[in-house]
Amino acid sequence: MRAVADHGEVSRAAVAVEVGLTRATVSTLVDELLATGLLVELGTQRPGTVGRPGTALALNDTGPAGLGAEVGVDHLAAVAVDLRGTVRARARVEADNRGRPAPEVLRELAALVAEVRREARAAGLAPAGLTLAVPGLVGRDRQVVMRAPNLGWEDVDAAGWFERSGGSDLAASPVPVTVENEANLGALAELWLGGHEGVTDFVHVSAEIGIGAALVVDGRLFRGARGFAGELGHVPVHPTGPRCSCGARGCLEQYAGEEAVLRAAGIAPERPDALKALQAAATQEDPAALKALAAAGQAFGIALSGAVNLLDPQAVVLGGTLASLAPWLRSAVERELGRRVTDRQWRADAVRVSRLGREGVLLGAAYSVVRAVLDDPQALRSR
Repeated sequence: MRAVADHGEVSRAAVAVEVGLTRATVSTLVDELLATGLLVELGTQRPGTVGRPGTALALNDTGPAGLGAEVGVDHLAAVAVDLRGTVRARARVEADNRGRPAPEVLRELAALVAEVRREARAAGLAPAGLTLAVPGLVGRDRQVVMRAPNLGWEDVDAAGWFERSGGSDLAASPVPVTVENEANLGALAELWLGGHEGVTDFVHVSAEIGIGAALVVDGRLFRGARGFAGELGHVPVHPTGPRCSCGARGCLEQYAGEEAVLRAAGIAPERPDALKALQAAATQEDPAALKALAAAGQAFGIALSGAVNLLDPQAVVLGGTLASLAPWLRSAVERELGRRVTDRQWRADAVRVSRLGREGVLLGAAYSVVRAVLDDPQALRSR
């Protein structure tokens, strides 16, 4: 499955070479995967390949699918992707979720998930699981939201709620539910879908209302001893600065979080088009907007320099809202990293801009289900 996923369209003979098994063994395994609807045959391969033409194999775009759902501070969203990573259904609503009771938020999200699931089924897809992205700390069991300061959540069993009360659609045909930190999913989306060829060690940083970061080391997500690695937003950049929602002072979030930057630029964070207004102001070279973004970039550079010096990654990837603001943030980030990173070989092009942007978290959530199918198709068949 992984060999086919990596190549898009590939013959049985090429798969045999890739995985190091005999053609007969590969042919038997392929027949099983065809019978269970995980692979499809596309006909004779294109001319130009060495040897006798073979039948091209591909992942089935009407087979299993991944469901992703996101609780943002200011929105809810859900998406379905097929095994090829193509988005097949999507739903989103704007919602201020700060301080709202978790069951109320999850009920609204469940309605979006049900809508997306129905649309996916109409397209011939069979959802294999649901991953829920949240802006907070998630327990190692990937079921409970331990703490989400910007939502006001403490010890919320989000996966359990979906399994018990996730609406009639989920109750009638349950699927496995997991919960994951949004920054982790954004980083995994960059690893799987971001187009960063050859980059397997990087720091991914994103910003919405809060700031999150995730570490990918040797192609794997680094979670830390308790699963809480990556809380870059609560790294102090000015220890005597303003108090943060986490209780500490001078955290990066107080200088480079979305709301902090908007206020510094003279734009009310409550405006529904606040981010677009900030981009427009920066494009028009508004002094307040440019100053706010430069200060945010400097703060990011200070916080990220510690991570770069400690971990020696290949790259830093700016994702989420930062991707859309990168034209005005990036130079300040690079300048601060250049001053503070001890490795003189650190290059400016090591700071990359995500092409997934704000979609990364949701795509990472849905595609994490697909990756589980690719890694262990037998588990799907046994359910």
